[in-house]
Amino acid sequence: MKIPFEKLDKAFENRLRLQIMSVLVANQRYDFNSLKELLAVTDGNLASHLKGLEREGYILVNKSFLGRKPNTNYEATDKGKTAFKNHLDTLEQLINQQKIK
Repeated sequence: MKIPFEKLDKAFENRLRLQIMSVLVANQRYDFNSLKELLAVTDGNLASHLKGLEREGYILVNKSFLGRKPNTNYEATDKGKTAFKNHLDTLEQLINQQKIK
């Protein structure tokens, strides 16, 4: 059985988006500064990839204040979790197809 590459989600083709979703699926939520530090990326780079995942409906953005400081948290939506799992399952199937029997 051959798995078509079209089953891979284009939203996760970028390494950073894959990393972001990995963090958000493994954790209930994560804030912007912690994500930036963990992934060692610039504000602008992280923000653009978060915006792309938000447009897909894969993450939710929650803005609040801690004292007087703004705090932005992100969490994976059910749609995002399902899409991410399907993407990983497809990758696993592709890898298993390459095993020499």
